Amino acid sequence: MKRRVFLLALAALPFSTLAAPPPGYYPAQTGISWRYSNGETQRLEAARVVRGVTVTPLSHVLGGVTVSQDLMAYRPDGVYLHGVQVGTRVSWYSPPLQVYPAAPLSPGQTWTSGTAALQLSGRVMGTQAIRTQAGSYNTLVIRSELRTSSGAGNVQYSYFVPGLGVVRYQGSDGGTVDLLR
Repeated sequence: MKRRVFLLALAALPFSTLAAPPPGYYPAQTGISWRYSNGETQRLEAARVVRGVTVTPLSHVLGGVTVSQDLMAYRPDGVYLHGVQVGTRVSWYSPPLQVYPAAPLSPGQTWTSGTAALQLSGRVMGTQAIRTQAGSYNTLVIRSELRTSSGAGNVQYSYFVPGLGVVRYQGSDGGTVDLLR
């Protein structure tokens, strides 16, 4: 379950606006959706205020049911995860986790952020051409590691296309989830 929550939380990040150039690097249009090979559809919702912060929710939908929403904020210095909502319960991160620094991303770039309970680190490992059912892409390969205060952790690789978002996820077990449309 921890792997699924980590995958869902990071899945949201590339599909929203960023207040700094270049425009469209993290695409954001309310109502836009993406369908993945694991049966999940992600849908960008209208911005709303949660705990006094304007966030853009990204819904994770399985079998027509919204299972969670990532509560994101897009600032000039990067993309931040303020919390995750499951049903009516909101897990809030203080401070928020920086999932991506300001655009553009470049090979070798690293970033870290954390709370008392969680540490998130990212690194752009390089570039890679990949093919999915949705098409062929030149991607930035991003390694993300999430660690808890107890020492438990998880690593995920995201294959990111500027202007489109994540076209593939690869978990620490080697399994992949690809963009279908």
